[in-house]
Amino acid sequence: MTGLPIAVVGASAAGLAAVEALRRSGWRGPLTLIGDEPHLPYDRPPLSKQLLHGDWTPERLTLRTAEQLAPLALDLRLGTRATGLDVATRTLTLDGGEQLGCAGVIIATGVAARTLPGADRIAGVHTLRTLDDALALRSGLANGGAPGSEDVAAGGGGGGRRVVIVGNGVLGCEAAAVARELGHEVTLVGIGPTPMAAVVGTEVGELLAEEHRARGVRLLTAAVDGFETAPPDQDGAGDPRVTAVRLAHGGPPGSGGVAAGGGTRLPADLVLLAIGSRPAVGWLDDPALDTTDGLRCDAYCAAAPGIYAAGDVARWDHPVHGRPLRFEHRMNATEQGMAAARNLLAELAAEAPAAAEDAAPAQERRPFAPVPYFWSDQYAVKIQAYGPTAGADRVETTVLDRAERRALALYGRDGNAVGVLAAGLPPRQARALRAVVATPLPWEEARERVAAATADG
Repeated sequence: MTGLPIAVVGASAAGLAAVEALRRSGWRGPLTLIGDEPHLPYDRPPLSKQLLHGDWTPERLTLRTAEQLAPLALDLRLGTRATGLDVATRTLTLDGGEQLGCAGVIIATGVAARTLPGADRIAGVHTLRTLDDALALRSGLANGGAPGSEDVAAGGGGGGRRVVIVGNGVLGCEAAAVARELGHEVTLVGIGPTPMAAVVGTEVGELLAEEHRARGVRLLTAAVDGFETAPPDQDGAGDPRVTAVRLAHGGPPGSGGVAAGGGTRLPADLVLLAIGSRPAVGWLDDPALDTTDGLRCDAYCAAAPGIYAAGDVARWDHPVHGRPLRFEHRMNATEQGMAAARNLLAELAAEAPAAAEDAAPAQERRPFAPVPYFWSDQYAVKIQAYGPTAGADRVETTVLDRAERRALALYGRDGNAVGVLAAGLPPRQARALRAVVATPLPWEEARERVAAATADG
């Protein structure tokens, strides 16, 4: 028995999937799960939807309770941050200075929210990545107008707070929908004119823009130059509070007042920065690792011998698409966590077949070749997509019902169809589209298969 643990860094959906797969696949040695948050592994997609809206309690997001984790016999290190990794010796350094030698390591640290200079020292300016972020934002939204009021539905002010959301990608759009349903005055600011265009293309993005405008969201195209603030409370405690968002000089006409520097100001009681994320790889400074846009891995999710990655942080060679890809999507996190665990065990078994007490039964490593999937819920519109839709060089969109925001889109790259999206389609039809892009197909063949998959209704 080696006595060395397998360590999974990141108590995330990917990290949880990895530790469960390790035990299920036969690893009987020590198993350590390290998470920098104090919470048990929880589900992140509801943070910007059900939790933010107030429909769910935080407890409902928990993926496994302590009792459910107990059979895994984990050395569970919550509230602990990994600060370094020596690849050659597979030794982790933790924030308390502890050195943890490992038989293998799976990195599932995810991503961190991008922010703007000084924003973390201004009350009322939020990011949304963690449970604590979501609860703080929800608290700020809690005193809005009545959800479902006639005023909200008609696009009126609703008596809520003035909410400015910076960033019109998936997260910004979902948060805008929730804030509007809660009765707030919402302005969605993006550097591009079309919401979610980088992920869904221009035509689907324009359809979503129509829905947001119909619900009363104000859409602006501009860059943010900074914030205006008011002093802290009368006792002088706390941070200054945001009062406005400054747009860069030459902001859109009629978008707000004039700031002192000549730009445009948007009065704001609450601001959400939804300007993207960065892979959480800053602690990985070993030159043996490539941390350009995530942790670079081969087709087996291996970054180096005995070092694997899974989830939002992993950029791996997708064997079907023939290029490195990184997906920040929930299903990929779980699937890749399991794949990384199985492949690590196969490598360890090949390295030391005599270590039978700890090792799993012999198996071969398998390339990780998923069909990427993501979804987004905004108002009554459900968007589902299969395959890599971002970076397409050809997009064909069919609007089935503009009033109901129903649409189909096909995404191509290098002459092949690689992704497909459904907005407002019945679940059965949306699921049928997965097979169309399970492997890249010639464009015309894919168009025919999409038509066949959606022919009934």
